[in-house]
Amino acid sequence: MVVHIPGTRALRTLEAAARHRNFTRAAEELGLTPAAVSHQIKEFEEQLGVALFLRTSRSIELTEAGILIVEAVTDALDRIDRAVTRARRIKRGTAVIKLTMDAVFASKWLLPRADRFRRLHPDLELRFDIAAEVRDFGYDDVDIGIRFGGGKYPGVIAERLFDNVIAPVCSPALLQNGPPLNEPRDLLRHTLVHIEWSRQGVTWPNWRMWMAAAGIEDFDDGQCVLFEDTSHVVQAAIEGSAVALTDLTMIAGDLSAGRLVRPFELGIKMPADFAYYLVYPSESASDPRILAFREWVLGEASAEGIAQRTSVL
Repeated sequence: MVVHIPGTRALRTLEAAARHRNFTRAAEELGLTPAAVSHQIKEFEEQLGVALFLRTSRSIELTEAGILIVEAVTDALDRIDRAVTRARRIKRGTAVIKLTMDAVFASKWLLPRADRFRRLHPDLELRFDIAAEVRDFGYDDVDIGIRFGGGKYPGVIAERLFDNVIAPVCSPALLQNGPPLNEPRDLLRHTLVHIEWSRQGVTWPNWRMWMAAAGIEDFDDGQCVLFEDTSHVVQAAIEGSAVALTDLTMIAGDLSAGRLVRPFELGIKMPADFAYYLVYPSESASDPRILAFREWVLGEASAEGIAQRTSVL
């Protein structure tokens, strides 16, 4: 995430133009017009007295002088951004922990448990950065994160929280009033939903996989409804319009509250390396705030793992 610092706009324009080798793409990134980018570059060159770019009708390229200047500008912006991030952390003080995570994990898992952390550590305040993308601890004003993936994040410590078990769930109303669900094949009479997700050659378990595990080899997944967001899958199940294949850990609260039920016990585990991980910079490993949150969240995850043990493949 770019830190917007007064007085650096022209430097960022130069850096973006050099990186893209194209004024139009640099303008799109910066929210400027190509003419404004061209004007700022020309002003740079006039003030420095050297040409930074070689312009042709089809492309632009850095001159030898331009390469030297851009390298210095890029290094300076990097140093400024990192210094601003550290300054903001200092301003927050030692009583605040800023957490970054995706919206589903925050709403379905962490927020329902946050009061337990506050009771244990009334002197620490939790603040949330809700983002799907992985944050950079060097540039972004965050202390610790929770991310789903393979657990390989350069420069940070990553600790696995729990296994992800994917299983069918539906509303109690659908179970009572819809077509019977006595055996897995009965699911073919219902609308089936799941998320479509793949990364690094790993695919999130889908209905075709679950049906194969249940011994149903002739399943046609052409009628399944696919979503990109887990929250939409869960909501469809809660509203009673579908049977959802979803992560049991993320809906533990819905199960305990009776908003969802499990028609079948069979679940599928994600591949071993893929899970939710607690991630934080290695240099923060001895920070008392990080230690406090780490101990608490690993304890909660351990308890969750015990509570969610099921028949899995």
